[in-house]
Amino acid sequence: MPGSHQPVLYQEVLIGLRPTPGGKYIDDTLGAGGHAAGLLALSSPDGQLLGMDLDPAALEVARRTLEPFGARARIVQGSYTQMAEVAKDFAPADGSLQRADGILLDLGLSSLQVDDPTRGFAFRLEGPLDMRFDPQAELTAAEIVNEWPEAELADVLYQYGEERQSRKIARAIGAARPLHTTRQLAEVVAEAIGGQRGAGRLHPATRTFQALRIAVNGELEAVETVLPVAVSLLKPGGRLAVISFHSLEDRIVKTFFRQQARATDFVPPLKEITRKPVVTTDDEVARNPRARSARLRIVEKV
Repeated sequence: MPGSHQPVLYQEVLIGLRPTPGGKYIDDTLGAGGHAAGLLALSSPDGQLLGMDLDPAALEVARRTLEPFGARARIVQGSYTQMAEVAKDFAPADGSLQRADGILLDLGLSSLQVDDPTRGFAFRLEGPLDMRFDPQAELTAAEIVNEWPEAELADVLYQYGEERQSRKIARAIGAARPLHTTRQLAEVVAEAIGGQRGAGRLHPATRTFQALRIAVNGELEAVETVLPVAVSLLKPGGRLAVISFHSLEDRIVKTFFRQQARATDFVPPLKEITRKPVVTTDDEVARNPRARSARLRIVEKV
């Protein structure tokens, strides 16, 4: 794989998607292009890949990563919820990319996003309360934190962050408004509910930041929308691999896969390749602690 960046569950994704020469693949959360580079390398000499991402900064890195593959890699900015439309527009005349041999959805944040303080994703870095995947989107974390009623804010923290002390945090945020930076918000949350929690010493603002990010980007709704679309774009025998990083996303993926695998119309549309999620090894977590919560599920279209 070009460069030094090693994406999460890299080997496991490639083994699961089984890239072959001439294969057609879609990476709907392209990021820095690490998984995509592996798929293109193993589908040489004529495999093709369509890569999508909302984040223009990530796409610039991906273009450099995938440059050695030339026209075999086609890259476009957009949400994975637009996959069907984009695949159609970018397909060759025979429409081959509309029926893919493999599709990847990596639902996590990339290190590029987390480590850029101007994006506002990390509570340990001073930055604006932004959290948008697409910098052109209207809704920001600042709007939710400073303008939404406390009851609605508490609901967001509870629903998307599974934060049991959501109402206490929402009251503290309401009393401290306006808040402008990530550290200001993290300090308010920490003061409201105390210090590090749990065996893993979870920062008290972790769930709050997760909830706000999910709300800003409509992540759960997007996952629910994209899964049936992805299946419809697979060839028979094609595989869909999804990496999730928190229980809410994984629950949606698992439920959809199980329902489709148990369909009663003679032949179910999907076969579960991973009955249980594939998780990161201790060695990978040691190299990349951010990978510790990754869960990979794979299905095959019957």
